[in-house]
Amino acid sequence: MPALIAYLILLFALLFFLIFMTIYTLFLIYSSIKGAPYVPTRKKVIEEILALAKIKKNKVFVELGSGDGRVVRRAVQKYGAEGLGIDVNPLLIIWGKILAKVEGTGEKIDFQVKNIFDADLKRGDYIYLFLMPSLIEKLTEKMNIELKHGAVVIAHGFPVKSWEKKLFYTLKRSPFPTYYYRI
Repeated sequence: MPALIAYLILLFALLFFLIFMTIYTLFLIYSSIKGAPYVPTRKKVIEEILALAKIKKNKVFVELGSGDGRVVRRAVQKYGAEGLGIDVNPLLIIWGKILAKVEGTGEKIDFQVKNIFDADLKRGDYIYLFLMPSLIEKLTEKMNIELKHGAVVIAHGFPVKSWEKKLFYTLKRSPFPTYYYRI
């Protein structure tokens, strides 16, 4: 009888794992279809990117396509910014909220499940994006309209093609450089 119970528990755990992985995979596919796959940035790279941005305390840091919010969480934790993380993937947003609570930054970050084109960027002092070039191109018009004078846009991986005159620094790294723009 104990062997049967152990077998059923193991079977239930395996079934739960398979269901979770299926749902997780479907949400990753959904994120990719919406414009950007989930590609987490390493912590060392995040530290370097944020240090060069010179983030000031209590300024608003927005991460578009935030995934688990690792960049916005670090900006809030290390520099005292207010944070906003936006992603279409609800599982990654939930995970980001959990991690923020564990790290003690949950009160200063607003995570939202929404399309980045529906996000209000007017309050953003720093905008971070690690998106595909075609999505960046579509997003440029929205940023031109909504971003305030002096805002810093940090484009990791791919440049904002029409903003050559706004570019003030390029962090050259392989495989993904980072571009810093001032509006």
